[in-house]
Parts: sequence; C-alpha cells; structure tokens
Amino acid sequence: MSVIQFVGLVLIGALANGINSVAGGGSLISFPYLMLVDRLSSGVANATNAVSLWPGSLSGLFGYRELIPKVSHYMKLLALPTLIGAVAGSYLFVKTSTKVFDIVVPFLILLAAVLLLFQPAVKSFVLRGKHTLSPAVGIILQVLVAIYGGYFGAGMGIMMLAAFGLYMEGTIHELNAVKTFLGTFINLSASVVFVVQGLVRYDVAVPLILGSVVGGFLAAKWGQKVNPEVMRKSIAYFGLAMAGYYFSRIRL
Repeated sequence: MSVIQFVGLVLIGALANGINSVAGGGSLISFPYLMLVDRLSSGVANATNAVSLWPGSLSGLFGYRELIPKVSHYMKLLALPTLIGAVAGSYLFVKTSTKVFDIVVPFLILLAAVLLLFQPAVKSFVLRGKHTLSPAVGIILQVLVAIYGGYFGAGMGIMMLAAFGLYMEGTIHELNAVKTFLGTFINLSASVVFVVQGLVRYDVAVPLILGSVVGGFLAAKWGQKVNPEVMRKSIAYFGLAMAGYYFSRIRL
C-alpha cells in the first residue's frame, strides 16, 4: 500500500466517524470509497468497514457517560436481543453470495440515504411519541434492527430512534445514549463474526481505525461548529447518488 493510499484511508475513516458523530450516515462515505477507490469487493468492503468504524463510536459512548445511569435499564433489557440480532444479521451476510449482495447493496444504500434525509422527522416523532407499545414488542423491533445492522449497518441508528419513540421514555439525548451503546454493540458483535470468517482486509482496516479514532476526537472537539443540517443533507444526497450509481451496475 502506498503512502497516498494509507493517508486517504485515514482521512476517510476520520471523515466517516466525524460524520457519524455530528449527523450520522458516515458509512455512506466510507463503504463506497472502499469499493470504488480501494477496489474491494462489496462483501469485503462491508465487513472491513464495520470492523474499522466501531472503535471510534466508543468515544461517542464515553460522551454520554453521565446519562447512562438514567437509561441503563433499557440497555440491560435490549443487550441480549441486540446481540442475537446482530450475530444473525452478520451470519446472514456471510451466507449471502457476492452476486446477491451486489444486487441488495443499492437498496440498502437507498434506504440509509432516505432515513438520513428524513432524520428530523424521525426525531420529531420520537419527541412527541406516546410510548404505546409494550417492552416485549420493543424487544422484537430491536432484534429486527440489529439484524439489519449486522448485515449492513448504515442508517440503523435512525431506525433505532424511530423504534425507541414507540416504547421508551426519556429525552432525545438519553435515547441517543441507548442508541450509541446498542449501535456499538451491534458493530462489535458483527465484527467478531467477520474476523472469524476471514472477511476483513487488515491492511485497509488499520488506517481506517486510526482515522476513526481521530475523527471521534475531532468531532467531540469541533463538531458543534459544523452545521449538522447541511452535512446531513449533503451526505443523504450523496447516498442517493451512490444508490443510483450502484443500481446502474446491477447485472441480473
């Protein structure tokens, strides 16, 4: 790997995790980059991306440490269902052929981009939610979100917030703390499966991880100076463009 490639991956890792911290949707940047620039297959790019970005999310979880006692009961309730769903989703991904995954990818990117585009509506729904569903239904919803997260991941945080609004009590910041914890749990669980299955390109993962950690630090320090709405819309439209590109490459 050349120095330029290494530096490029560090920058992409920092950008993706910084975006995740400020607006969400960082995988819409890093996943296409791994395929288009580093020429990884869709499956290896997905696995490498998942393994590379979760360490940076730990810094986000640390930032919510003061809120964790208020929502720890939700974390305990959903930890095991999340683990089951994440492992199931990652194994489903492992069993999916590259040809099938290449067909599925545009739909997944499109879904993530649309979710990101309508993120404010999701947050508004959460804040005025009536919390009418039982915790049992919430567990089922979390398993489904974790399956998606273990399989692909982009947009799962927005899915979780939408589901939380149906059965959780708390401020948006408290729900974000639960989301960050469970999202880290999903990516870590999936990463273990991907590593065991030998799907990760470590020469690519190492600089991405370095960048992810740097991005988390910089986002914590300067993230509030960035207009999250401008970033969110820009990433969402980029995701729509990438979905269109991958749709054009489908060969049945």
